[in-house]
Amino acid sequence: MQITVDIPDEVAQRLDLTGDSLSHRLLEVIIADAYRCGKVNTAEVRQMLRMSSRLEAHAFLKRMGVYLNYDEAELERDLQTLKEFRVQ
Repeated sequence: MQITVDIPDEVAQRLDLTGDSLSHRLLEVIIADAYRCGKVNTAEVRQMLRMSSRLEAHAFLKRMGVYLNYDEAELERDLQTLKEFRVQ
């Protein structure tokens, strides 16, 4: 989907963003908010922002001031994974 947003040139200049960088910044804000609201997960954040790792996505969310959605089920999965590694 492509969306067009009209921003006055003087405002864009004050934001020190032009063209692609402004589009990318708006995308980041939208994705961070969607994650905060629980509408997308970390894997989707990575995919939409073309990030190479989960840690990069976590760093992005931290930079955007968004807490990780880490629930008890995810903790249990991580603990199980750790147990499996210890056996090996």
